[in-house]
Amino acid sequence: MKRLALLALAALALLPSVGSTQSRSPYAGFESRTIKALSDQQISELRSGLGMSLALAAELNGYPGPRHTLELASQLNLSDAQRAEVEELFANMTADSITVGERLIAQEADLDEQFARRTVTSASLVASTQAIGATQAELRTTHLKYHLLTLDVLTPAQTQRYLELRGYHAPPAHNPSLHGDR
Repeated sequence: MKRLALLALAALALLPSVGSTQSRSPYAGFESRTIKALSDQQISELRSGLGMSLALAAELNGYPGPRHTLELASQLNLSDAQRAEVEELFANMTADSITVGERLIAQEADLDEQFARRTVTSASLVASTQAIGATQAELRTTHLKYHLLTLDVLTPAQTQRYLELRGYHAPPAHNPSLHGDR
């Protein structure tokens, strides 16, 4: 009898943990999004040409971005010519990014619509996701390209100061001079 009571007690102890495994999905609420795969914030950032962390490979390896370079212009002691060049890079990066971002939003909306209308096919799925992937790659390339171009505007001392101001450690030792021929 004691053994039966212990088994019953053990079974009851397991019930709350079984119930907790049926918790809500982390996607609960996403079904009300205009485009299921993109949050309102992501859509806003794409439409504004923001980086969305797409250039971290450059940024964290010592390639300054034009936006943050302009934010730190006075601390970096940019010359008027440097400032003008970085402003142009930033304007071009923003314009290019907005164009690609709008295309990505449209592609995601189309894929979402195919699923919502139940018209998606294997062929349309492949075509849509390949197009989305290519656009995502283009967007990332756009942001990374402008980090590369910004590096060419700055002196090595300004680049080092940028890294310090942004709170980064020095670039990897295997790449002591990021500026190539400078």
